[in-house]
Amino acid sequence: MYIQKLTLTNYKNLSSESFDFKSSINCFVGDNGVGKSNILDSIYHLALGKSYFNPTSVQNIEFDKTFFVIEGSFIIKSRNEKINCSFKKGQKKVLKRNNKIYNKISEHIGLIPLVMISPDDIDLINEGSNLRRKFIDGILGQIHSDYLTNLLNYNKILAQRNSLLKYFALNHTYDQKTIDIYNEQLDNLSLPIYKKRKSFMKHFSPLFEKRYNAINSGKEKVSMNYTSALNEKSLSELLSESINKDRISQYTTEGIHKDDLDFLIHGKQIKKFGSQGQKKTFLIALKVAQFDYLRNEKGMSPIILLDDIFDKLDQKRVASLLKLIVDEDFGQVFLTDTNEDRTLKALESVDSKFEIFKID
Repeated sequence: MYIQKLTLTNYKNLSSESFDFKSSINCFVGDNGVGKSNILDSIYHLALGKSYFNPTSVQNIEFDKTFFVIEGSFIIKSRNEKINCSFKKGQKKVLKRNNKIYNKISEHIGLIPLVMISPDDIDLINEGSNLRRKFIDGILGQIHSDYLTNLLNYNKILAQRNSLLKYFALNHTYDQKTIDIYNEQLDNLSLPIYKKRKSFMKHFSPLFEKRYNAINSGKEKVSMNYTSALNEKSLSELLSESINKDRISQYTTEGIHKDDLDFLIHGKQIKKFGSQGQKKTFLIALKVAQFDYLRNEKGMSPIILLDDIFDKLDQKRVASLLKLIVDEDFGQVFLTDTNEDRTLKALESVDSKFEIFKID
């Protein structure tokens, strides 16, 4: 699977751009602020129906313009697929496949599997549980449409329950029957989500550990654990037990929206005890394992987007990553860098065709 052609109109700071791509490595070089990352983000947008950096659609329109359009021509399982994503201020975003409009953007997720590696990804390790849940959900959502549907519905009911708790506090009232209705809905939706996450971790963890050991020559012991209150009790029990705390907090304190991943090195939290180099290696292994998992499940190689990795990873790690990608025939790769000579030097170590696009 690969993208052949990309056309952008009024997307962020790109007024009118068109690119024809090779099926191997495509590099965008240029100064900071010229739009290199925005090109990668537009490919991400076509694959997942939203921007990686600015989920709010209006923020992706070029300044002083009223709309944006992204068009991509893909080859997916030997078929030509044209994907179009457009948004106009005051209107709903429109996503099309071969000129047919999707009723829901979620119906599109999974057609174009994709892995993004960005400097911001270090937050997966250093920041809160929300990002780690999104990491799991982002992978499973590309594979299982029912998972994505259940998750969207869960979050909708969760928001309604939270609003009700705030209403109770503001009006000094309480209705157990209404709470019970929301509890039952959340319980029914949470179980299949929890089971998918458990199954995912069972298969993903060995892939991750294998990749980390390969990158680091097996010198360190790493692991990850899926932590969830549902490991011990049903959500129905948890919600019942936590209702007094929920009423005080005015939000739902228990549920799969509190799940997390423990990232460990030698049995300790890498967030607290890992060096910067260990964290970077951990992150690369996570992302390469994400590629492995998607390829295994989808039966085709995801597109890989490498955004400014030269500025956050040392030259040795970048060269190792590129060599790994090429040697194992990962598929189509896009990368950005501010230094053309540095990019060329890194690519000298790999045996693959590539093309450099100078952005100014």
